[in-house]
Amino acid sequence: MAISYFRNAFNRAAAARKHQADIFINDTLMKFDDRTLKNFGTSREELLRDRSKL
Repeated sequence: MAISYFRNAFNRAAAARKHQADIFINDTLMKFDDRTLKNFGTSREELLRDRSKL
């Protein structure tokens, strides 16, 4: 019982940190110009779509 409680707490904390990182990365990528984003293999439209999912 105790192990599953701590594992669940750890998994939730890790998921929350991943969510924060995803938001930070998305916001940082939005600062680049369209040409740079294309070189990265993404587009502003994709970032906006992903942002709405976050």
